[in-house]
Amino acid sequence: MIKIRPVSDLRNKFTEIEKIVKKGKPVYLTKNGYGSMVVMSMKHYDELNQNIEFKLDEADEFAEKSDVRYKHEDVFKRLQKRIKSKK
Repeated sequence: MIKIRPVSDLRNKFTEIEKIVKKGKPVYLTKNGYGSMVVMSMKHYDELNQNIEFKLDEADEFAEKSDVRYKHEDVFKRLQKRIKSKK
């Protein structure tokens, strides 16, 4: 279940929030009733970013071995197509 808490809980109930994030669950914080930030464990954050780093390394490796280059307009058009097809 998603945990939504007021941002003041970060200061007032830090230990409680820490227990939640150590279980691998993010905590969504609100300020004045609106979404403000997400708190998660460093382990969870690293897991999320590991795939990004891997993909960037993969792209760098491909670029070194290939002369193929794409204009940013073409890349964004392809991405937009993929996003629209998944909806």
